[in-house]
Amino acid sequence: MEHTLSPATLTELRRPRPYPAVSVLTPTHRREPDNAQDPVRLRNVLAEAKKQLETDPAVTRERRNDVAAQLDQALAEVDLTHTEDGLVIFAAPGEHQVWSLARTVPERVVLSDTFLTRNLVAAQSAERPFWVLSVSADRATLWNGGGDHVVAEHTGGFPLTRDLVENPDTERQERIGDVPSTFRDEGTRHFLRDADTAMAAVLRENPRPLYVTGEQAALSALDEVGTVAREATHIPHGGLAHASHEAVWQAVRPLIAAEDREHVDSVTRELELARGRKEFVAGVDEVWQHAEAGRVRLLAVEENYRVTVRDDQGEHLVPAESGDLDAREDIVDQIVEQCLETGAEVRFVPDGTLGDAQGIAGVLRY
Repeated sequence: MEHTLSPATLTELRRPRPYPAVSVLTPTHRREPDNAQDPVRLRNVLAEAKKQLETDPAVTRERRNDVAAQLDQALAEVDLTHTEDGLVIFAAPGEHQVWSLARTVPERVVLSDTFLTRNLVAAQSAERPFWVLSVSADRATLWNGGGDHVVAEHTGGFPLTRDLVENPDTERQERIGDVPSTFRDEGTRHFLRDADTAMAAVLRENPRPLYVTGEQAALSALDEVGTVAREATHIPHGGLAHASHEAVWQAVRPLIAAEDREHVDSVTRELELARGRKEFVAGVDEVWQHAEAGRVRLLAVEENYRVTVRDDQGEHLVPAESGDLDAREDIVDQIVEQCLETGAEVRFVPDGTLGDAQGIAGVLRY
């Protein structure tokens, strides 16, 4: 299952497909007893997708069979023992993908000529993803972080490793005091330079905040031989290049928590200043109208805020029940994606942070 939505991946997902490009969304659960319903729910929503393929006159028999087979393959790849809060399956002629999201999604099936990506975009934004690069003299490990966890990332050549070969002349060098420290050794510095080059390539492809862990000497050496560590947050903690994901998370967790608190405080300050300048909007209808016009500079959304709405004769959004005709169950995710598309900054904050703003608020550009 896929977890990392890079800009290049998003561009690829958004390109037009031969009809039908099928998007299947279903909420999932991390823990018992709620996760007991996930297998049945998943099979039912996939059955609904196949039913829509069967009854759509625009879908030829050959393409229907192809896409149905892709859906079956996707189902076989789903690991419901390691699900998060939402599951998205994409299937089109000759291809399929399975995405696990740390944000719930509405249950739905969409047939179109593109995949439905707004829920992926909103989930990625809510997680505030980051990278952790852990370096030692013989290993550089990349960790993909977001939400409350990190996982080892196998991309860009990571993990990088090298053999620490014992220098046969070490005894003589020790007698004359000429043994270079581990991170002054030219072989080690060359290895760190390679790690820096690989990390720079990852950041070009998928830019996000970077934390670098290692002994202080390793961090200093990485600063000297490369460029990425200079803009990163340093965590002087050795041993994490060979450690478990849980050990890495415990090392970065205090910094993430402190930044989260500052993040929430800065959002609150910006919204208050916007009120005074008459640049403040709140509530899903008002925010949606300004988001559509590209006027939102900063969007603030409470983490678990979701609301089902429908269009009121094309002018306003009004509350609706799930399943109502023309109901839009993922309007919040649509707003998030629209704001990101128009260059706005999107910040998710804990529930209750926005007070009387009804779960969603924005700062206008003008």
